[in-house]
Amino acid sequence: MLKLKKSLVLLSVGLLVALTATGCGSTDTETNDSGEEQVTLVFSNVTSKSGKDAGEMFKEIVEAETDGSVTVNLFPDNQLGDDRVVIETTQFGDIDVGVSSTSPLATMYADFYLFDAPYLFLSSEDAYAALDGEVGQKVLDGMESIGLKGLAFWENGFRNFTNNDVPVSKPADVNRLKIRTMENEIHIAAWTALGANPTPMAFTELFTALQQGTVNGQENPLGIIDANKFEEVQKYVSITQHVYTPYIVTMNLDKYNSLSDNQKAAILKASEESTKYQREQSQKYEKEIMDGFESKGVTVIELTADEKAEFQKVITDANIFELVKEKMDNPDYVDGILK
Repeated sequence: MLKLKKSLVLLSVGLLVALTATGCGSTDTETNDSGEEQVTLVFSNVTSKSGKDAGEMFKEIVEAETDGSVTVNLFPDNQLGDDRVVIETTQFGDIDVGVSSTSPLATMYADFYLFDAPYLFLSSEDAYAALDGEVGQKVLDGMESIGLKGLAFWENGFRNFTNNDVPVSKPADVNRLKIRTMENEIHIAAWTALGANPTPMAFTELFTALQQGTVNGQENPLGIIDANKFEEVQKYVSITQHVYTPYIVTMNLDKYNSLSDNQKAAILKASEESTKYQREQSQKYEKEIMDGFESKGVTVIELTADEKAEFQKVITDANIFELVKEKMDNPDYVDGILK
């Protein structure tokens, strides 16, 4: 039954793409003035404003750099499916370029467990340096093993902590608090090490649980906290930045390899420039969200680097990084970043 359901989802995506791109794609043999074959790319994007902004820039750069030999058709707001469906459909080839968060995909590409590690990064700058450096490039290159060309890491954002009891700024503040978490072994182990009572719960139940006091708090990126109006039922928003989750921008490997050198160069240039822009937009929108929280009477607690380092020490002493490494194909990536 599960295989049938998965097949039907992939078929539905394929039909939608076909209906919106009839006559386009690799079957079109027209060429531009430079003799390059006309190509249409289906680009599946996420719901975040910064992601959609960057998608528009990606399209503009690719089309300009290829003199129109490549057309990018944008499908924002997860129109073509959730994260897992988008990645699987990009592998299959009905989606050419897909954007997804990394967390749901670790079961098919184990090195994505890297991004479940709490306090692996203490700032956005730390995250950017690692993702744009040697370790990040190795993770992107490794995606070829599952039929994908890893193009870039966009910013989904840090997970932050909200609650109704205490303005959290140090590990002792979360002691015995009942915290809703995802059904994630690493996250549960980390919150347990910090002295909290992690409570896995369906996201759809969370607002009511916070409102009724079934749980004391929760943790999510600021955009999700804002979009779901959790600030209406939470007094404190602590910028703990305990887990950094990137978006991964990928392309079907066969499609990428079929492009001309000029077209490939355009894809890589668009990936690089849209990544910088997306991160800038993400930071801008997060600042606006925090200002909005404060205007509503919610207390925002911004932790210092030293305060975040206190949390990191607890995580390290509890061997949470070792748990992450056990799940990865290349555990040395964790050590490379922590250096």
